[in-house]
Amino acid sequence: MKKIVIVCGLIAGGIETAMLVVMTVLMRGNENYHGSLVLGYATMLLAFSLVFVGVKNFRDKYNEGVIGFGKAFKIGLYITLIASTIYVLVWLVDYYVFVPDYLDRYASQIIQQAKSTGATASEIDKQTQQLATYKEMYKNPLFVVLLTYAEILPVGLLVSLITALILKRKKAKANMEQSKYNVEM
Repeated sequence: MKKIVIVCGLIAGGIETAMLVVMTVLMRGNENYHGSLVLGYATMLLAFSLVFVGVKNFRDKYNEGVIGFGKAFKIGLYITLIASTIYVLVWLVDYYVFVPDYLDRYASQIIQQAKSTGATASEIDKQTQQLATYKEMYKNPLFVVLLTYAEILPVGLLVSLITALILKRKKAKANMEQSKYNVEM
């Protein structure tokens, strides 16, 4: 189990961080963060497809085709934690070294978008205050870590939950086929 978890977690983390780095490079000249968010979450789903691969591989190759919900979820959770931790660490380097003005640029785009959609002055003030709160929180690296985990971890947990529900199996297929064969005779 350990090998599957580590390999799938590292590959998923690699997929996530590759896209994070590419998006960071592309963001430098482009202020359209909405498209980046959609692409980012789509990449998370792609990366977390390795949860399914890892659980299925463990069930079929190492556990005689049988796995309970708890064990399947646990494998998915471990893969998710490895991939998410890699993502968080790369974001810390990315943010502090390459895009320390990320929140300023993001806030500017959000406010500009609100103005262009006809938001009232009070709505814009409310968004400005909310963004100022995030900027203040981002001054503390612990909050950067927590907010970044909050961005990716729920996606991995959801994929792990769905995978565990889909792949749980109490009896091995071979045992079910053997039982079916014995009944027919």
